[in-house]
Amino acid sequence: MSKTSPQNTATDANGVSVIHTQAHSSGLQQVPQLVPVSPGGGGKAVPPSKQGKKNSFVDRNSDEYRQRRERNNMAVKKSRLKSKQKAQDTLQRVTQLKEENERLEAKIKLLTKELSVLKDLFLEHAHSLADNVQPVGTESTTTNPENSGQ
Repeated sequence: MSKTSPQNTATDANGVSVIHTQAHSSGLQQVPQLVPVSPGGGGKAVPPSKQGKKNSFVDRNSDEYRQRRERNNMAVKKSRLKSKQKAQDTLQRVTQLKEENERLEAKIKLLTKELSVLKDLFLEHAHSLADNVQPVGTESTTTNPENSGQ
């Protein structure tokens, strides 16, 4: 096993300890780890993009704020329209599938009736053939004229 390199610990402005380690002898580097400074570990590490935004005052009259609000409002409208369109498409698809299902059920009924009629015809034909054919053991003893002269 490779031996662990020494670690350097530093605390940044948010109270988060950053542990920096040197590379192992294998040549691989470790990624710095974020560790809370407090012993209970109750705080979360805050990403740099969100650090200054909690306590900053937003000037609602600024052009930047107005532009961000406009972009956000447009994005919300677009999202709601997209959601509404998706719901309409789904409803239309459900209607189509219901109609197709009804057509298929009607076709099943028709084919079932047709099958029943064909079975009845087949059974009638089979019975009529059975009535015309005598069983093998009760055959009449008629002599064949060709065979009688031998």
